[in-house]
Amino acid sequence: MPLSEHEQRLLEQIERELYADDPKLVSTVRSINPRTYALRRLWRSAALFIVGLGVLVAAVVISSSAGAVSIVLGLVGFIVMLLAALRGSGDLRRLGGRPDPDARSGRSRSPRSRRSVSERAQERWQRRWEDRDR
Repeated sequence: MPLSEHEQRLLEQIERELYADDPKLVSTVRSINPRTYALRRLWRSAALFIVGLGVLVAAVVISSSAGAVSIVLGLVGFIVMLLAALRGSGDLRRLGGRPDPDARSGRSRSPRSRRSVSERAQERWQRRWEDRDR
């Protein structure tokens, strides 16, 4: 369901006011790529998993000399590994999420397309209804 003309005019007016009030915020929001953010989180999760594995191995190595400490250290290492794996799987799911609708239709979209906020909002609104109908 597309936006009415009145809603489009209001959205365009809000967009112009935002550009005038804070152009730095607008440029920052445009430059953010959620895929890059998810990849960065995935790398951090992998590093955290390796740290947890190292703690677990350290617990096994010192298990002969300090019994209770090695058990607690092993549990901490396991919990760190588990949390890192859960976080990483969520990031993988986010990365492998819904395919780009432009890729399905054969169109290629430039990474820095200059569409207005209202055009992007209208496109998202249409996609939402198309996905709901499936």
